Amino acid sequence: MRHNNVVPIDEQELQGHLNKVVLKTVEDTLNQMLDAEADALVGADRYERTETRKDDRSGSYTRKCRTRAGELELKMPKLRKQTFEMAIIERYRHRVASIEEALLEMYLAGVSVQRVEDITAALWGTRVSLGTISKLNQRIYGQIEEWRNRPIGSDFPYVYLDGVVLKRSWGGAVKNVSVLVAIGVGDDGYRRILGIVEGTKEDKVGWSGCLRHLQARGLKGIRLVLSDACLGRKESIGDFYP
Repeated sequence: MRHNNVVPIDEQELQGHLNKVVLKTVEDTLNQMLDAEADALVGADRYERTETRKDDRSGSYTRKCRTRAGELELKMPKLRKQTFEMAIIERYRHRVASIEEALLEMYLAGVSVQRVEDITAALWGTRVSLGTISKLNQRIYGQIEEWRNRPIGSDFPYVYLDGVVLKRSWGGAVKNVSVLVAIGVGDDGYRRILGIVEGTKEDKVGWSGCLRHLQARGLKGIRLVLSDACLGRKESIGDFYP
């Protein structure tokens, strides 16, 4: 028997509507919790006059909080004497930090930006923008450069020099690039990575740049350099560490 009066349901539209309802409910609940915690810190309800009052409100500011159902808008109370914090906001900060760490780890592992977007959409219900990924990359580049240019503050009697050839995407093409690495053994007997320098290839120009970089950062006290028979490296060592 055929029913012509069956009303079709757009499941996608229904899900979107439910998400909005859930989002609004969660947003209202969290804002009520924020207000209640602010009242507890102040020691009085909003506009209430009482001798037990410990502080006064000073307006509020908006903070965004991303959830699987969408983005929340939280109204964070401001107090005149105290710094207002809430446990759920701290958990949100930890969540944001863990997401950023995951994005950086994916990027450093060689995952493409497009794939990072797909993964974040699957895990957190929202697609991270190219701008966000770019900002995270700039942050990690800054940390890497700070580490690469840190002073070398002690003698390293033994230094290992070697080059590692890696693949690099450049202008849509994949090319080989040499990464020149220096590992030192200090007086305490422990090995440490002293420097990593990118070079076009393992020739005298490339290794001279690497050794100049190490010397400028204070590498001294070398008694023995260990390496393979790379001609460019052998030619350049004497110019900096006779």
